[in-house]
Order: sequence, then C-alpha cells, then structure tokens
Amino acid sequence: MPLYEYYCEPCNGIFETIRQMREASEPVPCPECNRDAPRIMSSFAAFTFRDGYPRRLPDKGTYWHMGKEVKKRAKRMSWYDHPELTPPKAKPRPSKHDTTVQTERAAARGKDLRYRDRWGVDERGFRTVKAKKVKPAKKTITP
Repeated sequence: MPLYEYYCEPCNGIFETIRQMREASEPVPCPECNRDAPRIMSSFAAFTFRDGYPRRLPDKGTYWHMGKEVKKRAKRMSWYDHPELTPPKAKPRPSKHDTTVQTERAAARGKDLRYRDRWGVDERGFRTVKAKKVKPAKKTITP
C-alpha cells in the first residue's frame, strides 16, 4: 500500500497515511483535530542503485556521493572524502631542522662512500674491482 500526504486547513498541518489506492482520493480524519483533510500532491525523490552507488533518476550516467554529483566511482577513499570533491592536500614544508638533518645525512653518506671506495667496498658491503687481488703469473725458469 502506498503512502499519501494530506493537508488539514484548521490545524495547518501535513500528515502521511498508508492507504489503499482506491481510497487515496477520499479525505482522511486529521490526527490532531479529527476533521477531514483532503489529499495533496506530494513531491518525491527517486533513485536507484547501480554498482553499489545510488544514482538519481533521470540517470545522466553520473554517480552521487554524499548528495553531490561526481563523474566516476571512487576507487580509494580516505574516510568519506571523494577524490573529485576534496582538493588535494598541500605537502607540508620541511622545517629548518629537517633540512639541516637532511644535508648532514647526505654529507655523512658521501664521506662513508669515499672511505669505502678507498678500501674497495661498495655501499652494500661487496668488494669492488679495485679490491680484488690479481695473482701474478708464475715465472718458470727454463734451462
């Protein structure tokens, strides 16, 4: 059975009632003052689900996210932030301390690589060509 809306003039109230379709046009007693209230035409919003997302009718081929129209379904979301509706977050600027630490690490790494190169070891600890010993050819004396 469908749901219909009725308007009571003396109370100035709108109420809903579930009735059979054949009784829809007949007046209904108001729950407040028990006077007959005529039926009014009510608007409604219709939507359907496709791919697990609600789509409103008429269907334009777009999706709806939190009451706003979006063109594509969200593949990944952080909380309820749809990628089309949320502006990208700006990268935080590094502080002065972070930049000094970064330059000190780069300097220490360069110093370490120079030390390792001196001894013929690369940054992962393997011997380089410089450190491999080549055995000299044996000299034989022939009479």
